[in-house]
Amino acid sequence: MLTLHHQLPPDALRAVADLERRAVAVDGGRLKVAWSDLRARRGEEVNDLLWTEAGRVVGYASLDVHGGPGVEVAGVVDPAARRRGIGSALLAAAVDVCRRRGAGEVLLIVPRGSSAGRHLAERRGGRLHHSEHAMLLQGPPPVSAEDPRTRLRPAVAADLALLERLLREAFDVEPGGLAEGVAGGGTRVVEHEGEPVGTLRVDVDGGVGGVWGFAVTPAHQGRGIGRDVLGRVCRELLAGGSRGVRLEVEVDNDHALGLYTSLGFRQVLTEDYYDLPLEPSR
Repeated sequence: MLTLHHQLPPDALRAVADLERRAVAVDGGRLKVAWSDLRARRGEEVNDLLWTEAGRVVGYASLDVHGGPGVEVAGVVDPAARRRGIGSALLAAAVDVCRRRGAGEVLLIVPRGSSAGRHLAERRGGRLHHSEHAMLLQGPPPVSAEDPRTRLRPAVAADLALLERLLREAFDVEPGGLAEGVAGGGTRVVEHEGEPVGTLRVDVDGGVGGVWGFAVTPAHQGRGIGRDVLGRVCRELLAGGSRGVRLEVEVDNDHALGLYTSLGFRQVLTEDYYDLPLEPSR
């Protein structure tokens, strides 16, 4: 049975976590969801879809907005319940939800090694949009002096317009979901000589730190600000007990890849993002 949810209760979150563990044990990889975001859903829109059988969750799809009008869809089906059309039904329902809420783009996240996920995307008419490496740092980054001209401060609600501008300048996209990130307390503003020049969001999930939406405006890149800030944040997370630090980067972003690998990050997974048509094929 398919059900749509604005916000998952604790028992459903536990069921999805159990489903993820069962799938990862067979497939490896991960279900690309931010658990801190799942727990902080504000219940304003449908963002989670469950498929249950005999009271057990055997399929799940998550809708997340990370920038502009696009919605990212990640999903998983219990290995014991596959080849029965559950994944196709979940994806069709997810796309329908996106269409009804006016999304301009739907991106299905598929682990590079998943032939079933790729075939599902292609059957829906999906085209490869871009790919990202998941990167992991498990030891301390190289020691370096911190530039006293650069500081990080927590973002507040009054910074939303500033954050939008910084991300728009850095990534040339219309960012989304910023209010939730600021409300969760993990978003920070990077200032250099008193001028806002960048932003990032930090969280800890399952004992591992995460750095998301890391941006330095083009006018301030190449000055070592990004390396300084990322090194600080990684040391802070590791000193606070995190077992590692993760982040994501587009596979063709050579500049960022060079920075991350120089700090000790290594690639652990590649995920392909397929752009799905919002209208059903006729």
